[in-house]
Amino acid sequence: MARGRLNSSNKPEAELPKAKLNKETLTKVKRLLAYIRPYRGMFIAALFFLLLSSLVGLAFPSFIGALIDTAGGKRIKPGILPGTISGILSLALLVLFCQAIVSFFRILWFVNVAERSLADIRRDTYFKLITLPMNFFSNRRVGELNSRISADLSQIQDTLTTTIAEMIRQTVLLIGGVVFMAVVSIKLAIALLVLLPPLIVFAIFFGRFIRKISKQAQDKLADSNTIIEETLQGIANVKAFVNEAFEAGRYGKNIREVADIAIKGAKYRGVFVSFIVFFLFGAIVSIVGYGCILVSHHELKVGELLQFALYAMYVGSAMGSFPDLYANMQKAVGASERVLEILEETGEEVSIRETDNVIKQKIEGNLAFDNVIFAYPSRPEITVLKGISFKADAGQKVAIVGPSGSGKSTMAALILQFYHPQSGFISFDGKPSYQYSLTDIRNQVAIVPQDVLLFGGSILENIAYGKLSATKEEIIQAAQKANAHQFIDSFPEKYDTIVGERGVKLSGGQRQRIAIARALLKNPSILILDEATSSLDSESERLVQEALEELMKDRTSIIIAHRLSTIREADKIIVLEKGKIIESGNHAELISNESGLYRYLSGLQFEIG
Repeated sequence: MARGRLNSSNKPEAELPKAKLNKETLTKVKRLLAYIRPYRGMFIAALFFLLLSSLVGLAFPSFIGALIDTAGGKRIKPGILPGTISGILSLALLVLFCQAIVSFFRILWFVNVAERSLADIRRDTYFKLITLPMNFFSNRRVGELNSRISADLSQIQDTLTTTIAEMIRQTVLLIGGVVFMAVVSIKLAIALLVLLPPLIVFAIFFGRFIRKISKQAQDKLADSNTIIEETLQGIANVKAFVNEAFEAGRYGKNIREVADIAIKGAKYRGVFVSFIVFFLFGAIVSIVGYGCILVSHHELKVGELLQFALYAMYVGSAMGSFPDLYANMQKAVGASERVLEILEETGEEVSIRETDNVIKQKIEGNLAFDNVIFAYPSRPEITVLKGISFKADAGQKVAIVGPSGSGKSTMAALILQFYHPQSGFISFDGKPSYQYSLTDIRNQVAIVPQDVLLFGGSILENIAYGKLSATKEEIIQAAQKANAHQFIDSFPEKYDTIVGERGVKLSGGQRQRIAIARALLKNPSILILDEATSSLDSESERLVQEALEELMKDRTSIIIAHRLSTIREADKIIVLEKGKIIESGNHAELISNESGLYRYLSGLQFEIG
């Protein structure tokens, strides 16, 4: 049942936000289009060449009409066109050659601007994500965020590279075609234009359906990506609990919903295209028939009728393309809104420039909680910490123990400033945490968690993550102190050994020692050990414990403990229960309290003598 709740955040289809083309959404789209500004010179040149290419394309029906009339012995009206077949053909080929060159640069520059702009959007979206507070990630799933960066930005990419240019081109062909039709025959043009307004009105109302369905499809697709990511990340659990059928059913149901929504959208598009094909092109056939009557009455030449028919095809083709172009624009607007939701989030006050990642205020290691009250923003009704107060002097070892859910790991998150208390404050060296930058605090606090996350690179890269400027000698020295050098040296590729995704190629104890080496390299003033040995076998625990002793030397250490045997030598032990400190002292003091929780927890693990 727990897995079934993973999708509880999905919005019902009726609640999906609509990407309407109103003033608000256009303002948001305008913000994304601002990314084109650095490349506006190239963009303006591409637009100019696009207009030029489209206008040149409008000349070819005139060439065809002139050729037909000249071949039939009809004199064409004096103007820019030559009076001979060879002259008309030569001019047409020259114009065609120029259009080919213009089209090449138009495509090249449009794609250049689009790709550079999209790279900037991707960069800013990623930079924003990694600077957002932890609360943002607690309310969202990784697969959903990944979809925002991949699927939604790909939709925006298609719009920037193709849809905008094609919409401008088709608009020029539509307007130009109508103008040239009127020049050829005002009677035929008026007859045809009487049919246009109903078609335009129908196209506008059709956009509503495409907008809603496209948004639904995008969101469902994001859900399916999330399911894949969750399943693959937890593949061991899936297999251990023999839940392959459950996961297959869950994903299959979602994919069927995606397909159903897409098919529903295809029905609307099919109805519209059928309408366009029948009524628009049926009207063109009727108009051509009327043109034949005018030719028979010598009011129109055959070449002019053919010329008019070609312009009418331009107009019909342009109008026929607008539904898909409009639908793509609707998709892009919806995708833009979701990307902007990320870009408009308030990030933490941290810099993404490496030059700013330096310590400006040194922390000696004195740490204090003063009447801290805290509830997670995602669960404000549950108070996790209730008036927590304690002090850890520089160099002290302070252990925090208590039953699961008592708030131990929450205290670690508050020290790292992942969250901020609703009441009370946390201080470093006697100064409230808000007087320090987040960069200064996190640069001088290190954590060795129970579940170590390693990146999918080499061992050397994972250790160096604690200090990116470290030399290989410093990395090896840190590994030696962490009891990691011996097992690293036994690998054929030694420090260049690839650890696999999330470190799957290493054992739990090996991952733990890599994390300790990383923390040693960071050389923090305050160290947090979050149940760092609780899931290890005896030999691994011994090696890790020796490494931890080396790591804790001469620095403030906050030890969140599950195995109480690891904290007997702590200077101070804090006992938590239901978010409150109920006992405090050293091991000897607490174990002597026969009615205390610490003695009770110790009794569950050891025989008290």
